[in-house]
Amino acid sequence: MAVAEAWAAVAGFPDTIPGQYAEKKSGALLPENRYAREYFPFSTDENRKEKMEKGEKVAALAIGLHLMLFGIKYVFSMLSGSIALKAEAFHSLSDLVASSTVFGGLLIARRKTKSFPYGLYKVENLVSVLLAVAILYAGYEIAVETMRHDTVELKNVWLTIASVLFVIGVTWGYSRYAVRIGREIHSPSLLADAQHVSVDMFASIAVLAGLLSSFVGFSLDRVAAFLIVGIVVWCGGKILIDGIRVLLDASLDYQTLSFAEKLILSDPQVVEIQNLMGRNSGRYKFIEADIVLKTHDLSKADFVTKRIEAKIREQVENVDRLLLHCKPLQKENLVYDLPLTDDQGQCISSHFGEAPYFGLFIVRIADSKVTGQHTLSNPFTQVAQGKGILVAEFLNKQQVDVMITKESFEGKGPFYVFSDAGTELVVTEVDTTAKALVQLGIAM
Repeated sequence: MAVAEAWAAVAGFPDTIPGQYAEKKSGALLPENRYAREYFPFSTDENRKEKMEKGEKVAALAIGLHLMLFGIKYVFSMLSGSIALKAEAFHSLSDLVASSTVFGGLLIARRKTKSFPYGLYKVENLVSVLLAVAILYAGYEIAVETMRHDTVELKNVWLTIASVLFVIGVTWGYSRYAVRIGREIHSPSLLADAQHVSVDMFASIAVLAGLLSSFVGFSLDRVAAFLIVGIVVWCGGKILIDGIRVLLDASLDYQTLSFAEKLILSDPQVVEIQNLMGRNSGRYKFIEADIVLKTHDLSKADFVTKRIEAKIREQVENVDRLLLHCKPLQKENLVYDLPLTDDQGQCISSHFGEAPYFGLFIVRIADSKVTGQHTLSNPFTQVAQGKGILVAEFLNKQQVDVMITKESFEGKGPFYVFSDAGTELVVTEVDTTAKALVQLGIAM
């Protein structure tokens, strides 16, 4: 309790919702509450582990697939003399490198020691950079070979065509499987890999066209070779650039940071994000944020950060470390809100959800004096069900600090909405706004 009081002292004024947090955290009422289910999307460790195992199985399958495809393409390029098929073999090699570094990162990079407390995640990027250089050099050698040599007569064409058709079929089957598993475990990387493999089929089709062209008196093998060399250079270059970016601690991509920002701000306790940073280390992400919370209780702040962390880990892939630095909101004014019977702001409505208007009063903390007020229309008066929760969520967006009503919300939907947002709930028996505010020691 002393720690919580110290946190409140730092904030400058006392805890606004005494006792409610312990009831909410106990979870006794949460399973039956729609709002609680919406704002507590925690996934179990078993579900997360199951998803990781499925992802690792697909990653291992991808390694075996690309290794097999590289072997088939390279062997038949030697048997047929097809430069295009040889180039496509090194294209598969680049895919093998990408899959191997991902899987290797899962097995090796998680190891943490006293010398490397953050893990050895960058090992996979270092390896991928070295292999990317080798792939780019192989692409260069194939391009030189294509330009230096005249068109050669292809051999074992029918057997080579059969091997390419087999490659196309296997590639298509794997892409469908990866799409299914990727959607099942919500893995963007698997879905991206499936899309990449689907694109690879077009390169194999180009090789097939080069082989078939030999039957009509001219060869497109060299044309297909140049096309695939371009793909090899692009893939190798992408692996090289991505690896160098991670080794140099480049920031996370804008899309990931923007999504993390959106997830943090979606929590009703978060007032603002003062700083948000992120970086890659291997395939893993490190995210750090400085956030301002409405709550002034340390135990509540700890619970809110855990809730935000669970939400980010659930929806952003491969987050290894997530640091949320919290501080309470320093306020000069508090916003008091009351349900009204009319837009004159005189009488308090007995019904919260059905009140046609709400009066917002800005109260200066220093002298408890009203410095401003305005009236809002209730946009949910015509809603048949759940209007209390909808109104509470609407008022939370107005940054209400204290909600004064004539009815108690204990155990009801609005209670959880306001509790999540750190809004104090006050029940009054008087009929006018002036009397209610004076009752709380506020000067009009």
